Amino acid sequence: MSEHITIPTPAGPAEAYVAGEPGRPGVLFFVDAIGLRPQVEQMADRIASWGYLVLVPHVFHRDGSAAELAPQGDLREAAAREAFFAGGAMDRVHAYTPDLSGPDTDAWLAALAERAGEGPVGVTGYCMGVRLAVRAAGRHPGRVAAVGGWHGGGVVVDAPDSPHLAIAGSTATYAFGHADHDSSMPPEAVAALEEALVAAGRPHTNEVFAGATHGYTMADTSAYDEEAAERHFAQLRDLFARTLG
Repeated sequence: MSEHITIPTPAGPAEAYVAGEPGRPGVLFFVDAIGLRPQVEQMADRIASWGYLVLVPHVFHRDGSAAELAPQGDLREAAAREAFFAGGAMDRVHAYTPDLSGPDTDAWLAALAERAGEGPVGVTGYCMGVRLAVRAAGRHPGRVAAVGGWHGGGVVVDAPDSPHLAIAGSTATYAFGHADHDSSMPPEAVAALEEALVAAGRPHTNEVFAGATHGYTMADTSAYDEEAAERHFAQLRDLFARTLG
């Protein structure tokens, strides 16, 4: 079962994709910088097949519809992915600050509760979505039971609102699979994330996937790495089975 829905937010209506049977444990899926598109909908379908109700919001709803912002070419072709990011995608990412994403997250979780119930939820995030997933856990302790973060960027930064600082106020179990040689999540950032997880006493895995580049889960781009993507699915399924049932 799947459908496209509209969710009210403080900034107006936002598109979202929902997969799975109502009443199943809820999963909030935060997209990468490329946004809501068939690739992430297919990923949501796969997660839903494990027995969950998955919600994928169009986080860039302030900038246009998902169709308007979607890539016009094939991001598997040489240099196409880089050209897409240079064409305004990163401007949208940088503009989506916590003062906007926080209230949006409240709206996403409210919409998820309407369909999945009020029980614990899992969150999975990709690329910039890892930041949103970690912040969601800190903003909603007791509700967010699990966070998966895959090829995340900027999860640890030198700022008072660095996303990783939200872990201290969370009650989630975490699984991180970082891209190898990722300038947006270098070894020192992975180490700082580990320190934050340990200091907060949160159960976790925090690994670098050797040889996998940033974006390795996304089969519609040149960054796709099938082995790493399948490893991510296996770890995410195990995480949710342990925390959501």
